[in-house]
Amino acid sequence: MVVCGGSKGIGRSIALAFAGAGAAVSVCARGEAALDETRHAIAAFGVTAHTRRCDLADAASIESYVHEAADVLGGIDVLVNNASGYGFSDDDEGWAAGFNIDLMAAVRASRHALPWLRKSSQGSILHTSSIAAFHPGVRGPAYAAVKAALSQYTTSQALQLAEHRIRVNAIAPGSIEFPDGLWDRRKTEAPELYQRTLAKIPFGRFGKPEEIAHAALFLASPFASWITGQTLCVDGGQLLTG
Repeated sequence: MVVCGGSKGIGRSIALAFAGAGAAVSVCARGEAALDETRHAIAAFGVTAHTRRCDLADAASIESYVHEAADVLGGIDVLVNNASGYGFSDDDEGWAAGFNIDLMAAVRASRHALPWLRKSSQGSILHTSSIAAFHPGVRGPAYAAVKAALSQYTTSQALQLAEHRIRVNAIAPGSIEFPDGLWDRRKTEAPELYQRTLAKIPFGRFGKPEEIAHAALFLASPFASWITGQTLCVDGGQLLTG
């Protein structure tokens, strides 16, 4: 399986969950040190572990990475598009970051992985969307709009690839906290925002990357063999409060 954007947080947890289930795993990201650590963590499960530095805003870099990953792994059964440009600012830079990484990286990686997914008996694509895609907000309109586009792309792509028996789904995480992640930093940089967000989560805590990974493992497994075109919210009820 291939994880685009998997050296930390949700992506890393997804990679390790699949490795723990016996899958050969390839991960790309931008940070060499985090990729090295992730490769060793994957290999500790006794499976094939492959990592490569990749700029997911660059079309050529994506094509090269996916082809190399498929060669090392002997094919691709599962593709996870997890990268985000975190384009929260409502300016051209913010919109471009979201469009190029959150959306177009998923489109491009899917396109290049398709020949191998078609050969698989259990081909599956998973996109990481967000609960921000489901409601308006004054913070991060570009981020929310791009994630909504990704969720919509999930449905169209699922219909398009159904004839090849390739399932396409998305996961919409709520607010996830992990060391040096967005919400971990906001705990000290924007404590009022952190507490306001926490107060809106019915389960009374932020989510963990592993909880998203468990959902990903389910959606890519035979237990979800008749599920396609869906966006699954994993948020402790956060979306229920608006």
